[in-house]
Amino acid sequence: MRSRVDKLIVVILSGRPLVITDQLANADAWVEAWLPGTEGEGVGDVLFGDKTFVGKLPYTWPRSNAQLPINENNSAGKTGCDAPLFPFGYGLGEAGSQPIVQPSCQ
Repeated sequence: MRSRVDKLIVVILSGRPLVITDQLANADAWVEAWLPGTEGEGVGDVLFGDKTFVGKLPYTWPRSNAQLPINENNSAGKTGCDAPLFPFGYGLGEAGSQPIVQPSCQ
């Protein structure tokens, strides 16, 4: 898929954080839309630039299945490959978080 497009944006529709660490570098952007139900139009609004991305993660996003269960209270202070992929409250756009440089964890 990557070779067919100039920019690849992955939209995840899920009810919980998924382990995406191995796929993270394969896309230019990742959007977690949770389960938008009848409000899916809002996802299109931000993807096409009609609205600004807002919001912060309501969950800590795990780097691997070995970190499960992961919560704000058991991931605080962890760094590098022991840290979550994205911490509780992370969000770009108007949410204000800076991009995270991901460590190479093998």
